[in-house]
Amino acid sequence: MTIWAILSGIEGNLAAYEAVLTDIKRQRQPIEELYILGDVIAARPESKNVIERIRSPRANEPEPQVCQGWWEEQLLILHGLGRAGEPTELIERFGMETVKILWDAIPRHMVEWVRSLDFGFFELDCLLIHGSSVSVSDELTPNTPPMQMLDRLMRMDANLLFCGRSGLTFQYEIQQGSVTSSIITLDQATSPQATFVRPRQIVGVGNVGRVPGQATYTLYNPNTNQLEFRTVRYASGKGFQRARQ
Repeated sequence: MTIWAILSGIEGNLAAYEAVLTDIKRQRQPIEELYILGDVIAARPESKNVIERIRSPRANEPEPQVCQGWWEEQLLILHGLGRAGEPTELIERFGMETVKILWDAIPRHMVEWVRSLDFGFFELDCLLIHGSSVSVSDELTPNTPPMQMLDRLMRMDANLLFCGRSGLTFQYEIQQGSVTSSIITLDQATSPQATFVRPRQIVGVGNVGRVPGQATYTLYNPNTNQLEFRTVRYASGKGFQRARQ
């Protein structure tokens, strides 16, 4: 039986990541795939330790598949390797002091590793991504309008979208129906067209490292579509301890 572990937002918190790995090893069904949906790093010196840990899984651990998140994109922008020219969003949210901390936290050779990460993954009928098919900054939550959720799914024709930008664990269902759309240009308007919409889902996978002492992540069985949200509590600063749901 194939089980996926899907997590996001380690944010340089190695103790939290170790706690999640321990919980994964304790699962009755072995975890065959481990997806990390971005924000491996943050503006904290421990971020480089998390990268080293991810790049060197132990013998009994799955090989993580990692995609870029918001923090990875900000780092690449700082090094002139991003999709934007200036770290405007980072400065506006956290200030210049955080810019310097992030710059100092990640050695240059690790920047190349960050640069090599995928934007997201498409596995079976599932899209796994930090934000959405629009950008890593796109934050989907249970309060996001249904049409916006549907748009993010239909852009990639996915039946199930896993995302981590909000840091929340949630399961959002879109029921079967139809959408009528038309295109209006300066010259003319096309006739409305109806598109059939099959049932689809958006899943927030949680956040590993943002809240001290508590990490959340998601288990998924692609054969049965069964989801399980996991909450792992650990002693911050003392390494991981017994995990519980």
